Amino acid sequence: MNTELTDRSEIWPDELDAMTAAPEHHVVLLENEKVRVLDSVVRPGESTPVHTHRWPGVQYIIGISDFVRKGPEGEVLLDTRDGKNKPTPGTAVWSGPLAAHSVTNVGDSDIRVISVELKS
Repeated sequence: MNTELTDRSEIWPDELDAMTAAPEHHVVLLENEKVRVLDSVVRPGESTPVHTHRWPGVQYIIGISDFVRKGPEGEVLLDTRDGKNKPTPGTAVWSGPLAAHSVTNVGDSDIRVISVELKS
């Protein structure tokens, strides 16, 4: 048995994939065996369900607002209201895979990101 695959499926369960767990906030623009391109939107006051992004990739920021990212148990992982780590519209940033998390838009503008996830 391939334990690498077993371990990976435990870390990245299919039911927590962004398109399964949070489809109302993610739209697939393109997907093939090498990449998946997502258009993600979180409107003011909205929260995404807990989900993952199992592949690293580039995120192009179209719109940004203050947000809180929480882990699966509700622990705060990032709060952009502290003035740190808040990207600006029109920038591209690298992101590693994102384990189980939710995002709450606590600002007054849409968060909109185009993600190009690089499948391994």
